[in-house]
Amino acid sequence: MALPRRPLVLGLLPTGLALRLGDAQAQGGPVPGRHYQVRTGPALPPSDPARIDVVEFFWYGCPHCYVFEPVIEHWAKQAAADVNFRRVHVQFRANMKAHQRMFFALEALGLEPQARPGIFSAIHRQGQMLDSLESQSRFLATAGVDSAKYKAAWQSMGVATRCLQADQLAEAYDIDGVPSLGVAGRFLTSPSMQNGGEGLPEPELGRRAVLVVEYLLQRQRTAR
Repeated sequence: MALPRRPLVLGLLPTGLALRLGDAQAQGGPVPGRHYQVRTGPALPPSDPARIDVVEFFWYGCPHCYVFEPVIEHWAKQAAADVNFRRVHVQFRANMKAHQRMFFALEALGLEPQARPGIFSAIHRQGQMLDSLESQSRFLATAGVDSAKYKAAWQSMGVATRCLQADQLAEAYDIDGVPSLGVAGRFLTSPSMQNGGEGLPEPELGRRAVLVVEYLLQRQRTAR
């Protein structure tokens, strides 16, 4: 279950997955209102007009995001050239704000992708909270991140602006849980939306969400 707030990669997906997404999907594709949602109003402007945006909304401290990470990371590495994939860290309460700052500070330093696996592991396997600048700085120093540079980035106006922009994008997509995936400024899907009461494990729900993203990407390409 998501935390409350508010070309197909065949190697990633099990054989016959489309047939196991339920009769509706097998017969005509994912169902709006069930497997994905359509935003009301005009589509959000793309960050790159030549490509299609796919945005993962997530939180370092979310256990569901931790489970989903290998699935979305594998997909992102094999995404088509016309896909512009990016992650956006959300914040709904105080400890999430500290994590959001950490994400954008590391992104500003060009270190977020390298640091992400260790951060997920520290929080979900080692029980570290990493919910303050000092605790983050101490932890990241063990991974070779310069503490002075990290603190300067964390406290910078640039990172504050990126956090505000992330909040605005999450609000525009009406994000009420993570992980969630925004597609083409028009659609929203998530692993939790693929749960039809079958009691499936979370990695399977994540793989189904990725399949829905591929369906929505193809729909967007056709509409161009």
